[in-house]
Amino acid sequence: MISQLLERSKSAAVILIPPKKARPGRASRGRMAFLTPEEVLAVLKAARGRSSRDWAMVLVAYRHGMRASEVCGLRRVDLDLKGESIIVRRLKGSLETCQPLCGHAGQPLLDERKALRQWMKDRPGDGSDYVFTSQKGGRMHRSQFFRIFQDCAESAGLPRPKWHPHALKHSLATHLIAENVNLAVVKQALGHRSIGSTMVYITVSDRKAGDESRTALMRLY
Repeated sequence: MISQLLERSKSAAVILIPPKKARPGRASRGRMAFLTPEEVLAVLKAARGRSSRDWAMVLVAYRHGMRASEVCGLRRVDLDLKGESIIVRRLKGSLETCQPLCGHAGQPLLDERKALRQWMKDRPGDGSDYVFTSQKGGRMHRSQFFRIFQDCAESAGLPRPKWHPHALKHSLATHLIAENVNLAVVKQALGHRSIGSTMVYITVSDRKAGDESRTALMRLY
């Protein structure tokens, strides 16, 4: 009986299931790609060298932790340059928020008020309701923004896993947490409904945990 089963197994067809290929520009699941502050500036510099539109798009996406679709869906009515505010209409169940538009005296590349004013000045009058329009006019598709960011990231010398615009949202979260910004503030800045979504950005090394514990106990005793 055993010999018969072995013979059958030898003659049985073997179906090989190829592994799924990773999508280009996106980090593997469980590893969120984010840019260092130096890389953010390098990408913004490359974007500004292309056009005021590209600079403003990349900067707004970073400063407000916006997805590609959210940036492309930004309407002119959502932008108040006089009142220096922006309404972020987030997708996937995230919070809709009204956030200030910020300047940055120390680093002109991060001055979103200047970037947006420059783009609205250069923007063709095509009658579109959307802030960021394509070269042919009308709303820009998220795939176009992906290509723009990919080109900027490549020009800035970033490694390929960082060539996806969603890395900008991860970068904002990572940078705020690295500067010890209150988690409730980070949650609101990213438009998270649950603090659990914000907690995924928290990583603490054993050394940091030991140092912080020692410092706390020194203050207590």
